[in-house]
Amino acid sequence: MIHAGIIGSTGYAGEVLAGILLNHPEVEISFLCSHSYAGEAYNSLYGNYKKLINDKCISDKEAILNIKNIDVLFTALPSGKAIDFAKAAVSNNVKVIDIGSDFRLKTKELYKEWYKYDHNYTEALKDAVYGLPEINREEIKGKTIVANPGCYPTASTLALAPLVKNNLIDNTSIIIDAKSGVSGAGRNASTANLFVECNDSIKAYGVTTHRHTPEIEQNLSLLAGEDITLTFTPHLVPMNRGILSVCYGKLNSSMETEELLDIYNNFYKNEYFVRVIDSIPETRWVKGSNFCDISVRVDKRTNRVIVVSAIDNLMKGAASQAVQNMNILFGLEETLAINTLPMFP
Repeated sequence: MIHAGIIGSTGYAGEVLAGILLNHPEVEISFLCSHSYAGEAYNSLYGNYKKLINDKCISDKEAILNIKNIDVLFTALPSGKAIDFAKAAVSNNVKVIDIGSDFRLKTKELYKEWYKYDHNYTEALKDAVYGLPEINREEIKGKTIVANPGCYPTASTLALAPLVKNNLIDNTSIIIDAKSGVSGAGRNASTANLFVECNDSIKAYGVTTHRHTPEIEQNLSLLAGEDITLTFTPHLVPMNRGILSVCYGKLNSSMETEELLDIYNNFYKNEYFVRVIDSIPETRWVKGSNFCDISVRVDKRTNRVIVVSAIDNLMKGAASQAVQNMNILFGLEETLAINTLPMFP
């Protein structure tokens, strides 16, 4: 039995993760930690856990003391907040899966530029593996720290990987237009996320400054074997969950849609959680699942390729992908506890 602890358990990603681990046949949840709700019953915060989880949330200090008693630590925290917990885990030979952003980028300079803080655990940046299983599965095995990818980078990297890996597009031409449900903004109260502010509207945000930009560029640069700079613009749409990423690139040569679909099918032929489909992906068909749906079209008039991908930002974009990484780390069947049917309606 794998003993797991969750720090940041009362955020949306932490709550979804708790539910998956609760139903995982090889996992026992040892503790649920919350900075804001220490001492409160977990099922009083999330009523869906009545009769399922009766534990109270523990404090940050208690979590540090209990890390030595677990096998894997999940951290789902704001930027910069997972570092001390990760240090404690590593010193106790406990594996870390960080659902936040603290180990995704490879240099402290990028954290200073995009996240505005001084990263003080730089040795972990070198050793951590980026936990996108469809790209880094072999590298994930045996690692101590796994950086669970961001939601936008998951959808966008999977959408563009076959193109940049096979040198099919001009890498200077990449544009990503992505849209997310409001749960991606987290559970903390803010005026911008109130129902009246979000409902019946759509808006771009983080234009030219979104923190997922360097993460996507890092992923695609490694696949392409050269530095890639791209344009990424996220949008907030009035739905609870889901991401739709629409990616554009200039083809290096004339190609047909059918050719590219064949390339995508071959690229992901062994990937259970990536579904290359003929129709245009929609978030409703992946909601509540670990699936990423992808399709591609060629605009012959402009010689551009358009790739559309859809994921659930709280699942493949966060919690279920973290469990996918855990399954790989511990040599379990990769689909265990996350092979769930998308929920509809």
